[in-house]
Amino acid sequence: MQIEDVSMTGATTPAPLRNAAFCSIWSSAQVANLGWLVQTVAIGWQMVTITASDLMVALVQASTTLPAFILSIVAGAIADTHSRRSVMIIGLSLIALASVALAVAAAFGFLSPWLILALGFMAGCGFALNDPAWHASVGDILDKRDIPAAVTLMSIGYNMTRSVGSALGGVILAFLGSLAAFLFSACSNLAPLAAVLRNKWHARPSPLPAERISTAIRDGIRFTALFSDIRATIMRATLFGLAAIAILALLPLVARDRLAGGPIAYGVLFAGFGTGACVAGLNNRLLRKVIPQEWLMAIASIACAVCCISLAFTSSVPLATLALAIGGAGWVITWTGFDVWVQLASPRWVVGRTLSIYYAFLSGGMAAGSWIWGNVAQSYSLASSLELAAAALLLVAASGFVLQVHLGAEGDQQGSVFPAPSVALDLKPQSGPIAARTEYSIDESDLDSFFDHMRTRRYALARAGARDWTLQRNLRKPSHWTETFRTPAWMSFRRLHHRLSLSDQDVSQLLAALHLSEKPAETELVIERTTDARRTRSHPVPRVLRP
Repeated sequence: MQIEDVSMTGATTPAPLRNAAFCSIWSSAQVANLGWLVQTVAIGWQMVTITASDLMVALVQASTTLPAFILSIVAGAIADTHSRRSVMIIGLSLIALASVALAVAAAFGFLSPWLILALGFMAGCGFALNDPAWHASVGDILDKRDIPAAVTLMSIGYNMTRSVGSALGGVILAFLGSLAAFLFSACSNLAPLAAVLRNKWHARPSPLPAERISTAIRDGIRFTALFSDIRATIMRATLFGLAAIAILALLPLVARDRLAGGPIAYGVLFAGFGTGACVAGLNNRLLRKVIPQEWLMAIASIACAVCCISLAFTSSVPLATLALAIGGAGWVITWTGFDVWVQLASPRWVVGRTLSIYYAFLSGGMAAGSWIWGNVAQSYSLASSLELAAAALLLVAASGFVLQVHLGAEGDQQGSVFPAPSVALDLKPQSGPIAARTEYSIDESDLDSFFDHMRTRRYALARAGARDWTLQRNLRKPSHWTETFRTPAWMSFRRLHHRLSLSDQDVSQLLAALHLSEKPAETELVIERTTDARRTRSHPVPRVLRP
């Protein structure tokens, strides 16, 4: 794992708070988190009291995570092609509206299990819109060196409020009732909406127009699929989410059935989880210094497994709280690690989409896990469900040594500056397809290095949007090699070169160094034309070719 260079020399954790916009939004988010956690405790206990179905109780977690699986990829494309601030405003408005509706339903006695799940789904849609846009905006608001500290701060903030909010939720629920908890949450969810409305920031400008949503989604999926480190991170996050969600999804059942506790005991258990997460978050930077990242992630997964197995057998509230503190520590270390990996690996042009794909899969894993563990608990027993989740977490810990992440191998992801090439035709953005051809003269002794660099270049171009890449050897002049690729339109070609990172440009220089001719290798551009009678607006077919 080679992430330490960036994260360890980056800013200390409080550094991002010196930025007024980040500080304002982050602080207001903690207020909303506090209210959301109070609401989570109230909803969890409300479901336990109004339904006997273990599955319905477990589906509370699924109702808020499933929308991210459905909407995140589209939301990420919107965040990369439109104002991220506007997307955040829409998402936060949905969350606030769902909280207000829940409070109104509780006030008039309309609450039912399915209504609770429906409003949770609505809030989840808001989170699906807000979260990719907010996380992608961190790189717009702050310098790159501050991103690891900002991600850690966001995780610490949530888990700090988890420890306080969960206990507060139990107290409010026990002494004031669920309506008071829902009203508290409805008011607190207005804070981040007000902060985003009050603060403005600008994304790094692009000289090119915004992409269409469908094109942006396709390009984001292609980039993610071709970047091995991001792909491995997403696979591991999905597996971890599927297994680890058992802790939170089954916690109301643990409080009621294994510990015979009430709402205060449930709040204390939640607070234990949040306290462990908060302590781990505060010490995350130190842990990453002294423990190799892959080992730290494995230990964190094992900690969550220990939590599950302890909850399956203990009937003591203090022991269960201690187990949850261990699980909370593993939870925050793992998710912080995954978040930082995706953030640092992603260029700015696609970061919203890579984050959204990451959130979609981990949320899908959590939603599926909630359903699986709830079904196992209902069909067999709560202890069996927790034991199986613990076994799955041990497999997740081992998966890190198979699906390893090696950030740094791809180099600096900062975009390159690429002036528009001069052409003799008046090309429109939609003109195309465009084919690019570059010829090299390579000595026989340099072929191994040439192939290595070309392999790297092929994946770099494919991630940026190139299609039909080929490498051809001249049969009459074996030292002559031709690289070709296509883009569907002129604007796609220009966009491709703006997406290439500085490290991708370094590969081009290495290839140029292997080129034997004194004349530099130049790229020739051609536009492909058909010979039928159809006429395009940008380039009419010459009359001589019309039948």
